[in-house]
Amino acid sequence: MSARDDLLASLNELLEAERAGARVALDALKDAVSTKAEHLLRDVRADESRWCAMLSHHIARLGGQPSRQTGAFHGKAMAIADPIARLAFLNRGQAWVVRRLEALMPGVADDDALRGDLQAMWDSHRVNIGRTEDFLTTLKQPADQSK
Repeated sequence: MSARDDLLASLNELLEAERAGARVALDALKDAVSTKAEHLLRDVRADESRWCAMLSHHIARLGGQPSRQTGAFHGKAMAIADPIARLAFLNRGQAWVVRRLEALMPGVADDDALRGDLQAMWDSHRVNIGRTEDFLTTLKQPADQSK
């Protein structure tokens, strides 16, 4: 397999993962435990959808065929009944994408457009991971006990 084929395979793997993440965030809205969780899920879904479009664009630009598949992550996430546990699982999926991007970006140093978009995707995922961790932490804290 050529370097181009490897890159296209990696981009399609990310595309399928992003599509799965977008579907999880959308499907999880019905079980959102609060307005804050709902806003978080809507924001994550919007980002995941944006990255699907970006990845599809670059795959086509590089002469590849964007995958139409959804990653297995969706089924695994939706099998989790507890909405908080599902949100934590979604966040672990975001972290997986960050690790994949970190491994992929050095290999696209000669493609400024793709590298810039992958960096923006990495940045966005890091922000969403932090927001989700903060939200999950607030759920674990005991209720405010004023003196």
